[in-house]
Amino acid sequence: MKPILFYDDIFLKHDTGHHPENAQRLVSIRNHLKKEGLWENVRTGPRAATEEEIRANHEARYIAHCRKVAAGGGGMLDPDTVVSTGSYNAAVHAAGAMIEAADAVMADKAKSAVCLVRPPGHHALSAQGMGFCLFNNIAIAAHYLRRKRGLDKVAIVDWDVHHGNGTQDSFYRDPSVLFFSIHRYPFYPGTGAATETGEGEGKGATINKPVPYGISRAEYISTFEEVLTGPVKNFKPEIILISAGFDAHVNDPIAGLCLEHEDFGALTKIVKRVAGETCGGKIVATLEGGYDLGDLPKCVAAHIKSLGS
Repeated sequence: MKPILFYDDIFLKHDTGHHPENAQRLVSIRNHLKKEGLWENVRTGPRAATEEEIRANHEARYIAHCRKVAAGGGGMLDPDTVVSTGSYNAAVHAAGAMIEAADAVMADKAKSAVCLVRPPGHHALSAQGMGFCLFNNIAIAAHYLRRKRGLDKVAIVDWDVHHGNGTQDSFYRDPSVLFFSIHRYPFYPGTGAATETGEGEGKGATINKPVPYGISRAEYISTFEEVLTGPVKNFKPEIILISAGFDAHVNDPIAGLCLEHEDFGALTKIVKRVAGETCGGKIVATLEGGYDLGDLPKCVAAHIKSLGS
């Protein structure tokens, strides 16, 4: 069963100008997927996440601040994070797309779904946007699955080259959400040491695998597989969510590690195998980083092909 793709032109209205995280990322992905025959199962017009759904992860005053900045013509949430007049609307629909995708997979309308959205989300903290992110799309979806869908165990896998500090912070004391991140280290945002494993009841439910610049492709994939087939599988999640950043690609202009586009297909197959053994294959992925307009679409295509194979 092919994954459902969630996309809408509303995400292009998040106008960041010449910023690396710009609308051309989605345009290049869309054009390449159409060329590859991977665009047939796309859904447009995702709903906006409600303020209540967003408040599950973000403070009300921060949500109001983002809305105000956008309504006032735009501005900066931090030195890296642009807000335009269309950014707030794009952000609430990006979170809403993740919720719709989760609902579709939980209702067995598809085994998996991929949200081709922006702005990305995994750096967004409860009261602070950072790292190109306004709202934490994947964390909002995880809260929704726990609170509204009644799931007891949700796993989040983050293979973006940057540590998903916002997602980690959301569930650091929560044993019901397992967060696993593999990322370049030391690097932005400065978090994600192996010693960061959770606190209180959540101790052990955070797994960080910091990897150095210069790691080989084989070692990266082996490290990833070891965690998926060990702690993630043993957690027995009812769904696996993926923060699918593609900036660990060797040619990424912002970060980069060692991976080629086909390696993201290999990572996807590992997640798919574990999901098949634990949660009936239920996977929802959301786009995070990846900034080379030539290679990013190929990485996304490899990911989608592996989900549908």
